[in-house]
Amino acid sequence: MRTGEPLPEVGDVLAALATGLWHWDTAAGAVTVDSEAARLLGLPAERATLTEAQVRARLHPVDWNEITGVVQLAVAERTLAEVRIRIMDERGHIVRVVRSRSKPSFDPVRKAYELIGTLQEVAEPTPGTPAGRSAVTGDWRRSREAFLLDAGRALAEARSTEEVLRVAAGLSMPGFSPDGLAVFGVSGDHLTVIGHHGQPQNDMNPFLNMTLDTDYPAAEVVRTGRAVYISSPEQYRSRYPLTWPLAERFGRRSWAFLPLTVAGRTMGAWLAAFAYPVAFTPDERSVLTTVARMLAQALSRAGAAETQRELTDGLQRTMLPVLGPEIPGMGVAARYVPTGGGLQVGGDWYDMIQLPGGRFALVIGDVQGHDVRAAGLMGQLRIALRAYAAEGHRPDAVLSRASHFFHGLAQSDDDPGDMRFATCYYAEVDPATGTVESARAGHLDPVVRMADGTALILATAGGLPLGIDPDSDYPTTRLALEPGDTLMLCTDGLVETGGHDLQTGWHRLRVILEEHDGGLEELADALVQAVHGPSSHHTTGPLADRREDDIALLLLCRQGEGCGCGDSTVPRAPVRRTMLTVAQAEPARVATARQHLRDLLHDWPSEEQRDAAVLLLSEMLTNVLVHTDADALLVAEVAGEPGERRIRVEVTDSGADLPHKRRPGEMASSGRGLILIELLADAWGVAPRGDGKSIWYEVYESAEPDGGPGDGRGPAGDPETA
Repeated sequence: MRTGEPLPEVGDVLAALATGLWHWDTAAGAVTVDSEAARLLGLPAERATLTEAQVRARLHPVDWNEITGVVQLAVAERTLAEVRIRIMDERGHIVRVVRSRSKPSFDPVRKAYELIGTLQEVAEPTPGTPAGRSAVTGDWRRSREAFLLDAGRALAEARSTEEVLRVAAGLSMPGFSPDGLAVFGVSGDHLTVIGHHGQPQNDMNPFLNMTLDTDYPAAEVVRTGRAVYISSPEQYRSRYPLTWPLAERFGRRSWAFLPLTVAGRTMGAWLAAFAYPVAFTPDERSVLTTVARMLAQALSRAGAAETQRELTDGLQRTMLPVLGPEIPGMGVAARYVPTGGGLQVGGDWYDMIQLPGGRFALVIGDVQGHDVRAAGLMGQLRIALRAYAAEGHRPDAVLSRASHFFHGLAQSDDDPGDMRFATCYYAEVDPATGTVESARAGHLDPVVRMADGTALILATAGGLPLGIDPDSDYPTTRLALEPGDTLMLCTDGLVETGGHDLQTGWHRLRVILEEHDGGLEELADALVQAVHGPSSHHTTGPLADRREDDIALLLLCRQGEGCGCGDSTVPRAPVRRTMLTVAQAEPARVATARQHLRDLLHDWPSEEQRDAAVLLLSEMLTNVLVHTDADALLVAEVAGEPGERRIRVEVTDSGADLPHKRRPGEMASSGRGLILIELLADAWGVAPRGDGKSIWYEVYESAEPDGGPGDGRGPAGDPETA
C-alpha cells in the first residue's frame, strides 16, 4: 500500500488477521457474527444471526458459565472482557481455542447486556505450563461453590413466587445451564404448572391438571419423591412412551426432574431441560439437588408470605371503610398506616357513618395493642358504634353504650389479666351549618386549621377510655367550623412516632398544617410523610424510645376560601374564631382558655396587647365562676386584614345580675374587673341574652409592634349604654 492511498475497510483488515467480529444482545437473545467469526465457531463461513442456544451449543459448557461472570465484572469495573473459549463440534470434541475480547455495556431500562467484540484463534496452553495452570475458564469446584452461594442469596431475597421463578430462570449453573425450566405443584391428585421459562405460554397447556398417575416424569417424582434424570431423547422415549410426544416438540436433548421437598413433604417438582446432551455426573446431580432444595424452601417461604399478605390485605379492606359519597359543602380525606412488619392491621380505625337529615358522623379510635386480638376487638367495636349511631343516639349516648359493650367484650377468658381498653372520638357533623357535636373517650383532642392557616388544638370535654368503667359518662362539646376551616382527627401514632411526646409531636405537625398550601388529599399525605417520610429523620423527638405505632388520620374541611378542597364563590375577610365552655366544676379550663386565646393571637404584632387580652379573658371567666352558679361560654374572634384587625372576646353565662363598676377600697380583694376592662380594652360592653347576659371587649391591632392596649383608636364602652 502506497502512501496517500485510502485505508482498507476494517472488515478486510480483520479478515486478513483471521479475526472475526460478533455482536451479542441479551435482550433479543441474538448473536450476530461475520463470516470469520462464524468459521471460528465451526459454522459455515458466512455472516449470520444466531440464537444464544445455537452459540452455546458450540462452546464448552464451563466456558459459557465463565463468560457470564467475566461480562458482569467488566461492566462493574468498566473494563474490557477477555476470556478463552473452547469451541466444540457436534460430537463434543474440542476443535480449537479462541480468545474473545469485547466491550460490554448494560442497559438499565431493558435490563440487558450488549457486547461487541472480536474472536481470534490462539494456541491451547500446554499442560504443566504456567498458562495451562491458570486457564481463564477457572476451576469447576470453585465455580460450583460460588454459584451455589450466589443462588442461595438470590433465592433467599425473593419475596414472591414470581420473584422466585424469575431468579430460577436466571441461574447460570457452572458448566451446564438449562434453557427451559418449569415448576410443578400439586392440587389434590393433579399436577399444576406454577410457572415456567423457555417456552411459549400456550405450549404448557397439555401439562395443566395432569393426574399424578400419568406416565410423566414430574408425576413420578411427586409420587416417589425421587429425582429422574434423562440424558437423551432415546432414553425419554423408551421410559415414558405415552408422554414423549408432549416433550418431543420442544427440541430438548436432556432433562432433569427433581422433587421439591419441604419438611419431608414433596410439594411439587422442578424440571430443568437442556438443549444439548448432559451426562448428569455426580457433581452435576449434586448441584441440581442443592438448587432444588433451595428452590423448594424459597417457594414455601414465598407462598406463606403471599398467603399472609392476602389475609392481612383482606382484613384491612374489610375493617377499614371507604369514605361515603360526596357531601355538599364538605371535603373528607383519610389515611391508615399500619406499623411495619407482621399483621398489617392493628387496633387503630376510622369510620364515616351516614345519619338521617343529611348529617353524618366521624369516628376515630385506637384499641390497645397491635396484635390479632386488638384487630378483632376493633372490628367488633366499630360495628357496635355503627349500630348505636343508626339507632339515632346522640354522641354522649353512643359512647356510653359503646363503653358498656366493650367492657364485656374486652374480658379475656384465657388471660383475666389481659384487659383491653379503647380510646375514641365521635363527632356528628351538620354540613349545612358547620356545627360539630362531639364526645371523647380518652382520645386526643381535635385540631382545627383555620382558613388563614392558623392551627389550634380544640379542648373538648371527655371521659374515660371505653371499657374501663361500663357506667362512664361522656359529656358533649359543640364546635363550629367556619368556611375554609379544616378539622383534623388522628390517633397518637401520628403525634408520638419518632421519639416524640404529645407536645413535641404537636409542634412538628403544626408546622405542616400552617405551612401547607394545597388540597386536602395533599395535606393528608404531607402529614403522614412528616412522620414516615425522609423528613422524619430530621425531626426526631427527645425520647429514647422511638417505636412506631399505627396511624389513623381523618381530615374534614368546610369548603371555602383557604381550605384547598373547594372554591369560595363569595370573597370573605379572614376570620379566626374559637369557642370553649368552662364549667363550674372545671376551673382548670380557665388556663386552657387562656392558651386558646394566645394561639389565636400567635401572629399579633404587639405583645402588650396579647397579654392584655389574655388578662381580661381570665378576669371575665373567673368572675363568672366566682359570682354565679352558671357555666361560662367563651367565643373569641380575630377579624380583619393584617394591620387593621380586631380581637373580640365574648363571655356568656346564664346569670341574671348585670355587672357594674365599683370603687374598691385600697385593701379590697375584688371589684376591679370592669376597671381593668375599661383601661385595657378599646371597646367593651354588657348585653342581656334572654335568661342570661354576655360581657365583651375588643382590642384593635396597633400600627406599631409595641403599641399598648386601649390606645384610643376605638371608643371605650359603657355598661350603662352598651
